[in-house]
Amino acid sequence: MTLQNKSLFELRKLLEQKEISSKELTGFFLERIERFDSALNSFVTVNDQALAQAERADEKRARGEKGKLLGLPVGIKDLLCTKGLKTTAASKMLENFVPPYSATVVTRLEGEGAVTLGKLNQDEFAMGSSSENSYFGPTKNPWNPQFVPGGSSGGSAAAVAAGLAPATIGTDTGGSIRQPAGFCGIVGVKPTYGRVSRYGIVAFASSLDQAGPMTRTVKDAALISEVISGFDPYDSTTSEKSVPAWSEKISGALSGKTIGVIKEFVEAKLHPDVKEQVDRALAMFKEAGATVKEVSLPHSDLSIPVYYMVATSEASSNLARYDGVRYGFRADFSAHPAESVEEFYCRTRGEGFGSEVKRRIMLGTYALSSGYYDAYYKKAGQIRRLLADQFMAAFKQVDVLFGPVTASPAFAIGDRVSDPLAMYLNDIFTTSANLVGVPGMSVPVGFSKEGLPIGVQLMAAPFQEQVMFDAALALEERAGISERLPNGY
Repeated sequence: MTLQNKSLFELRKLLEQKEISSKELTGFFLERIERFDSALNSFVTVNDQALAQAERADEKRARGEKGKLLGLPVGIKDLLCTKGLKTTAASKMLENFVPPYSATVVTRLEGEGAVTLGKLNQDEFAMGSSSENSYFGPTKNPWNPQFVPGGSSGGSAAAVAAGLAPATIGTDTGGSIRQPAGFCGIVGVKPTYGRVSRYGIVAFASSLDQAGPMTRTVKDAALISEVISGFDPYDSTTSEKSVPAWSEKISGALSGKTIGVIKEFVEAKLHPDVKEQVDRALAMFKEAGATVKEVSLPHSDLSIPVYYMVATSEASSNLARYDGVRYGFRADFSAHPAESVEEFYCRTRGEGFGSEVKRRIMLGTYALSSGYYDAYYKKAGQIRRLLADQFMAAFKQVDVLFGPVTASPAFAIGDRVSDPLAMYLNDIFTTSANLVGVPGMSVPVGFSKEGLPIGVQLMAAPFQEQVMFDAALALEERAGISERLPNGY
């Protein structure tokens, strides 16, 4: 039975009709991980309890118990705490950390019966756009192993694209779900800030971070979003708004809806293949009955500098906890004992963090330092507010904002790793959604002439995920590529 390119809904139907057991389904994906992942490096840790979890799911089904994801295997980005299962954030600093509790996202997935396949590779502490910054080595793009899968949720994207997991969880601080989803030809959703609890997610930038689904289909993404969303008393930033049944109400008919084409995004210097797919998507929207209208976000060109001010400042604060005292990596002082607390910290943090993480900590510490706070962090906050005002004004005119995810398809491994600025500019179209807190997603619509996937980006007003899912479904139905797998998978 071919299962690797089936949607969650198709797999759930097979389980419900008892054509396959959860243990067989989980075993199928574990075998694929063993067979293919040595070339991809998408998993950091495979869960040795996955089959036992699947057996328990089968027992629950036999007793008549229900669950939206009962018996369905999922992968978890290695930034989310999983009780009893290593959570490394792809860093030497947390190489052997086993959390005593699970993130709320994980407990909600497991509460609906999901089986955890394992933990997925990423850029260290989610800092990167290519998944090359992992302590455990880079993840490869399954469509072409010479190219990056995107980042920071590159492992989560590559695993779904290659059919090693039917769905995964990623996190998105400045595009880390949408960009790798675009590069790997899958669906990726960043929910509204406050929709999904951050409790138990290793913090990068707390006012920007959100976890979300990475799936083969839009409807699957809507289903996972339903399961993980909702108020959490452990996270004071979560909203008490009710969570709609997005996957049940989803419709690709867009009559009466207005799609806003972001002028600054589509007029930017785009790779010809990206421009072609953007134009194709606009034609699909019109075919689905939508009105297409151009809108302007004049401050969107400032989103990259503002993002890197805010994100690095918050990272500097959040990563201060990794001091080698309470948990995590500690430098070896057996041969040369530290002569001061400062030396103890310097050696531990210097050896424990990778170069990109250290770069961002230093940038953030500088921006927050006395005499520079007003010029950098405070100013970034003011521009962030202006950007939010512009987005809210745009949503009074349109239902969904539309543009490219990135300016080009996936780039070659090693191409930008020595040029941080070129790497940062890769997020030019995605960071604004995080700064403003609106939901955003990437939907695959086609391929480059080199055979690399290209996605487009949709954004909606806060807590208006339904219209975003509807627009995404209209594209998916017309693109017809959700079942495609890379050659050899």
